[in-house]
Amino acid sequence: MQSLTSYRSLQVSLVLAAAIGMGYALLFLQQHLGLSPCPLCVFQRIGLMIMGGFALIAALFNPRSKLVKLGLWLGSLLGIGWATGVAARHVWLQHLPADQVPSCGPGLDYWLDTLPMNEVLNQVFAGSGECAVVDWSFLGLSIPEQSVIFFSLLIVIHLLLLFRIMRPIT
Repeated sequence: MQSLTSYRSLQVSLVLAAAIGMGYALLFLQQHLGLSPCPLCVFQRIGLMIMGGFALIAALFNPRSKLVKLGLWLGSLLGIGWATGVAARHVWLQHLPADQVPSCGPGLDYWLDTLPMNEVLNQVFAGSGECAVVDWSFLGLSIPEQSVIFFSLLIVIHLLLLFRIMRPIT
């Protein structure tokens, strides 16, 4: 019974982390500070929501099968892995010399309305000038740098979950 409690508590901690991360982004950064998310920020949020959704399913339904647990873990890890990769790309764009920053293009809404999804992804990951701007920082860290740290901590929780999943039930 101990491994069940640990597995569930780690899943619940991922759900809470996703809720806190989304609350920070939506309520504090967007509503309180008035910062609009750039396309890379939107994709980071999507990865965080995917992770939270898989973790919520795992916490609520408590699968008995190791294969199902592993599948839910993998889905959750892919979500946070996606978010971490996007945040790392965002940090990279912010640290480019000014003459190497891609020019600003049309917004994400326009791309979604006019381009096929694979081209939207290409445009988003190419980045734009708006993604390289540091609008706000805390303790000297930009929002994407804070995100990389936060997402890395969530990956550590995922690794703890993997050890819980793979440990033989006694």
